[in-house]
Amino acid sequence: MKLSSSGLRQDGRFDDKYGKRGKAPCSLPFRIEDAPEGTRSFAVYFEDKDSIPVCGFAWIHWLISDLRNTEVPEGAAQDPKGFTQGSTSLYRGLSNPKFGGVSRADSCTYVPMAPPDKPHCYELHVYALDTILPLPKGFYWNELYHAMAGHVLEEAVLSGWYDA
Repeated sequence: MKLSSSGLRQDGRFDDKYGKRGKAPCSLPFRIEDAPEGTRSFAVYFEDKDSIPVCGFAWIHWLISDLRNTEVPEGAAQDPKGFTQGSTSLYRGLSNPKFGGVSRADSCTYVPMAPPDKPHCYELHVYALDTILPLPKGFYWNELYHAMAGHVLEEAVLSGWYDA
């Protein structure tokens, strides 16, 4: 399985418009190719592990379940069709109230890249699944992880940098 994005430049950096420097930041477009036979849906998460020294955890920028299309256009998170979005790290239920601060429902969107201290590496993970997951809007990453158990056919990862 291959994963690509028109938002990732040749130099390995994500285009400014998908992060804090975008005039109106929008969600990252991506394309899935050569999915394994038997794929019924895809699960996706977009994370920043370099956020751990800053906030104490890997920041979840986007969670998707039940994606059935192999092409996700720019800005799809703002008007999700054909997939379910989960809670990102913006949810106020986090153990550290300094970060986040929005309701669970409002956290179900794409969170633009915004490293506060130095360039961060962001990873888009896509899982091909042999099933449709029964997750409601606002699901958590751990719920997605457990629901995918035993159903992952293949994983693809796309990584790139975004400057502070």
